[in-house]
Amino acid sequence: MRPPILRRLLRRVASVAALTLLAAHPVSAVAAPAAPAAAGLQQVTGFGSNPGNLQMFAYTPDNVAPGAPLVVALHGCTQSANAYYTNSGWTKYADLWGFDVVFPQTTSANNALSCFGWFDQAESTRGRGEAASVVQMVEYAKQTYGSDGRRVYVTGLSAGGGMTADLLAAYPDVFAGGSVASGLPAQCATSQAAAPGCQTGPQKLSPAQWGDKVRNSYPGWTGPWPRVAIWQGTADYTVYPANATALRDQWTDVWGIGQTPSSTQSLPGNTTRSVYEDASGQPAVETFSVSGMGHGLPVSPGSGADRCGSTAAYFLNTICSAYHTGVFWGLDKDAPGGGDGLPAPAGLKVTGVTDSSASLAWNAVEGAASYTVHRDGAKVATTASTSFTDTGLTAGTSYRYTVTAADSSGAAGAGSSAVTATTSGGTDPARCFTATNYAHVMAGRAHTSGGHAYANGSEQDMGLYNVFVTHTLRESPAGHFVIADSGCQAGSS
Repeated sequence: MRPPILRRLLRRVASVAALTLLAAHPVSAVAAPAAPAAAGLQQVTGFGSNPGNLQMFAYTPDNVAPGAPLVVALHGCTQSANAYYTNSGWTKYADLWGFDVVFPQTTSANNALSCFGWFDQAESTRGRGEAASVVQMVEYAKQTYGSDGRRVYVTGLSAGGGMTADLLAAYPDVFAGGSVASGLPAQCATSQAAAPGCQTGPQKLSPAQWGDKVRNSYPGWTGPWPRVAIWQGTADYTVYPANATALRDQWTDVWGIGQTPSSTQSLPGNTTRSVYEDASGQPAVETFSVSGMGHGLPVSPGSGADRCGSTAAYFLNTICSAYHTGVFWGLDKDAPGGGDGLPAPAGLKVTGVTDSSASLAWNAVEGAASYTVHRDGAKVATTASTSFTDTGLTAGTSYRYTVTAADSSGAAGAGSSAVTATTSGGTDPARCFTATNYAHVMAGRAHTSGGHAYANGSEQDMGLYNVFVTHTLRESPAGHFVIADSGCQAGSS
């Protein structure tokens, strides 16, 4: 075993080719990430023995009480904690929903491009290196801010996304959920030389083999497992979309559920959300495929409830990933007053739909003076009744609803389980294309990896990339293609 200082020095001078994640800028421009300048972001020292030589920065809103959730947000290569603080959108929801955020930072002292060492088992495994340093930051937050150890979440972009997956695998006892944006499956690479192969198309493993990489990261752990969101652009040629498929296979297998989604929904920014529910009907894994987006974190600047962040290098104006990830984790229910007091309304169900409305009903809660209805995590109405009809919706679209009860003082209780309502009507936007794999790739309906063609959106393996293999692809929604060789419901093109 090399001494840690020697090993880090060797990593600094190793081939940059193995560290292409987010490496569009010259090394000289990113070797020393700028110190955080915003007054709200504070550096924390003395958080532990820090075996991974990381820096800790934290954002702690004034209104956050002890016992609140904690989010750990990992930047990508060439970035800094301040860049993630400024652009990712997480601070908006920390203020709105009431939680603390820790922003770990690595530097060129660890890696020439300031990448987290997702590909290095000395940094990415339980009790070692950078992974151990991040967990020490979590422990510091629990002791200093009073963060709830049952509600700790981790998210990251690119190399930070790869480290996020590694942390979820190594520390399922620490993290209740995670979100991997343009990242890699847990333990995809265990050496620097193997890193580029993961980025451009990970090993062709079965879901069980991917799942074993998680199970072997903390032998003996039987659950509960973290709930995982996966964000990926279909036009990402730095971390190829095949990684999102591998991540889905990995975490659905860990949960013991299939790889067929329980439901799908079209979201803003040409985004398709696919939900994979656990045995109790709760979302365990969600994938967000952003059609046409390249390598980066999805943001959507604006003042709306579901708008966040600011555009910058690798912060791409499509959809607010922080909002949808936070709703998936239930952070919106953890807002001040959101988890105490009255119990969650039971029996929420969809009682009817039209092409522009959805009707809901639920059981009364003793002591409730009113009920608040949330659509896709955003408040849409308050009513004294135990039923509600949401109007002005789009035909042929799925919406997710939850309900909270409030007492006479206006204090809200816990949120109900979610239900999905799909409005009727609408036109099927599907189009079908029959062509060779080569032609599909040239037309932008598929992409290549390792000599094979993969359908954009679904990531289905179409076989060898050549002019001899022919498939029919069905497009629905726009930018999402599935193999439809057995028949397609739309006219062929």
